[in-house]
Amino acid sequence: MHSALFLIEFGAIILGLGLLGRVAGRLKFSPIPLYLLAGLAFGTGGILPLPASEEFVAIGAEIGVILLLLMLGLEYTASDLVSNLKTQYPAGLVDFTLNAVPGAVAALLMGWSPVAAVVLAGVTWISSSGVIAKVMSDLGRVGNRETPVILSILVLEDLAMAVYLPIVTALLAGVSLAAGSATLAIALGVAGAVLFVAVRYGRLISRFVSSDDPEKLLLVVLGLTLLVAGIAQQLQVSAAVGAFLVGIALSGEVAEGTHTLLSPLRDLFAAVFFVFFGLHTDPASIPPVLLPALALAVVTAGTKIATGYWAAKRAGVGVKGRWRAGGTLVARGEFSIVIAGLAVTAGIEPAMGPLATAYVLILVVIGPLTARYTEPVAAWVRLRRTPVEPLLAAVPSRPGSAQELEDQAQDPAGRA
Repeated sequence: MHSALFLIEFGAIILGLGLLGRVAGRLKFSPIPLYLLAGLAFGTGGILPLPASEEFVAIGAEIGVILLLLMLGLEYTASDLVSNLKTQYPAGLVDFTLNAVPGAVAALLMGWSPVAAVVLAGVTWISSSGVIAKVMSDLGRVGNRETPVILSILVLEDLAMAVYLPIVTALLAGVSLAAGSATLAIALGVAGAVLFVAVRYGRLISRFVSSDDPEKLLLVVLGLTLLVAGIAQQLQVSAAVGAFLVGIALSGEVAEGTHTLLSPLRDLFAAVFFVFFGLHTDPASIPPVLLPALALAVVTAGTKIATGYWAAKRAGVGVKGRWRAGGTLVARGEFSIVIAGLAVTAGIEPAMGPLATAYVLILVVIGPLTARYTEPVAAWVRLRRTPVEPLLAAVPSRPGSAQELEDQAQDPAGRA
């Protein structure tokens, strides 16, 4: 009977996720907020709790995080990461300062513990690589000049997670300073060793894993990823970081083939992960934290725009591209939920889960809008502040030039 109930519940969850994904696709926005809302509806305090399938959903959620990070690692080669570290680290420092600090300050102002402040700093710091990649693709901006700047910031954030997650894990476990330092040293050692091996022997690893048979390739890569993720977690590093490093180590045709094979699995288990987080958040706990979440979302949306603008300016990108870079970085998503999930599991702050859920819901909806409209709005404001008459006088006299400038003033979006 329990088995039948589990199949009914889990089948309903998967079917519901598929339908929600279709709705999001029709509306052309990320399905993440819909998945979170589904979790809220079917979790504790929701409309229809589903207790029978909760344990399996928890395992699926963990696999979802691992696959998210694996696929993210496949997007980059080890040499790309090393190059980004050398050239873009100032942008990473600015990103951390402008976006992590507001989260930490907000936690302390709400009377939370220093550990909770470190966790909330991570929630507000990291942008959603998945949402941002999809938005850039949908808007046709993959080839734009500002795109490498955006990707560099995302890569630096992902690399920073290799250090941040072990620190947070140690803090949440309440270990001593010595034990925490040892955990961090192990994490840095493992990450450094994997990057070294990936740079020197990445082709050999890819050749070993490679197979013309999609079934064998899928089994080897998935098995290797889960094995490394488990070992990393056993070493108190992070299963997610272990999966990310496996993705970095694979390159060439193996990376492309793995990406194609694992994309459907990633999407399935990632959706389960967001549902799982929602299942463990009582909807009644969200209204009390809605205002703080909204205020934090407004502040950190502004700081992300400033981060992208500064980084793009440093890279020599034009003004329009700077605004596009800033607006694109606003969305938060999977990493923010992963970090908050660690705190929820540890039970350090009851309001952390509801606040993170509301925060991500707000920014994952606003993010695609800021990506599309930040640059046109900035152009409109700039034109409003600049009188048209002096500009007209400065334009060389030729037929139609005044009219063209007036048309440009009336079309503040301009041309990219």
